Amino acid sequence: GACVVRATQHDAEPPRGFARNDYSRRQAFNADNSRYLIIASDGAWHLYDALSLRHLEVLAEVGGDAEPQWHPTNPDLLYYVPRNGIGMKLRELNVRDGRSRVVGDFGTRIRSIWPTAESAWTRSEGSPSADMRYWAFQVDNAAWEGVGMFVYDMQTDTILATYDFARHGKGRPDHLSMSPSGKYVVVSWDGGPVVLDRNLTNARSLARRGEHSDIALNAAGDDVYVSIDYDSHGGPVFMVNLRTGERTKLFDTYVDGTATAMHFSGKAYNKPGWVVVSTYADYVGNSKLSRLFASDGFKWLHRKVMAVELRANPTIVNLAFHHSKYAEYWSEPQASTNRDLTRVLFNSNWGTASKTDVDAYMIMVPPGSFGDRR
Repeated sequence: GACVVRATQHDAEPPRGFARNDYSRRQAFNADNSRYLIIASDGAWHLYDALSLRHLEVLAEVGGDAEPQWHPTNPDLLYYVPRNGIGMKLRELNVRDGRSRVVGDFGTRIRSIWPTAESAWTRSEGSPSADMRYWAFQVDNAAWEGVGMFVYDMQTDTILATYDFARHGKGRPDHLSMSPSGKYVVVSWDGGPVVLDRNLTNARSLARRGEHSDIALNAAGDDVYVSIDYDSHGGPVFMVNLRTGERTKLFDTYVDGTATAMHFSGKAYNKPGWVVVSTYADYVGNSKLSRLFASDGFKWLHRKVMAVELRANPTIVNLAFHHSKYAEYWSEPQASTNRDLTRVLFNSNWGTASKTDVDAYMIMVPPGSFGDRR
């Protein structure tokens, strides 16, 4: 009963170059699914009506790597940082009336710890807790060298914990994020992703290296890190419970000598126990045997947007074929789900093989399709 509609038309609307969903780890839809965000090639953010699919406006205050995050219950409120976090502020924008305000000014507090600090952000891949109370930010100096990270409580406007990279012998991470529950911080360093408690202690390794991933809630409400392990037999997609450390294989990706890249979206916070996976750039190995087994070059998991149940031997639901012919980064589908898994936004060049002729498409999933499964 699902259907797919084209959600943007960049050659006839204000977005210039392309109009696409920013990233799988970014929640595109607001709290009541009435609006969605689109990013253009010039770094501008655009607001759309999710019912009529009409382009509404360019968000003048939000630009580049502003890391916009929708409020969990108020559909009018959007939170963001200045471009690349420079200035070390967290701002709130009311998209209905255009009013904005600073909700967290970190500059003085952070420079009292790291005098050279210039930027506070997640490096574009992080999210706050599902209730938006807890945030994790990494801090860079003017040379874009990482100096530390901190956890912020937006409810009390309090910095709860800090972590000095030099003191711990750590370099600048690729990115970091709060977990949905707000109990943990996941940091992706060169040596692999690590989870720390909210007070930035008790570090535990999650994987040997950082691949595409996201943090979701399982059916029991525990935070789980979901990713792929290209170095293990079968190239499994797996999850790690951040509370217990238990690792569970979800499914193998090396099917009949093939492989595929993928992105994950764990943002279905109101439907715990599910993650959205989008696959792209599938290929066949070089051996004669692999070519024999993969003669059609296309297997069950390839070129799809899927909902995957977060348990061993999961139910896997095909939501759509994305029809994007891989042509470097901007053509990647990078599907992102809303909170209740009734809307999914993905990118596609729709078979053109163009690097920039890319629009966003919306999967409309009937309500109740993903009930509570235990």
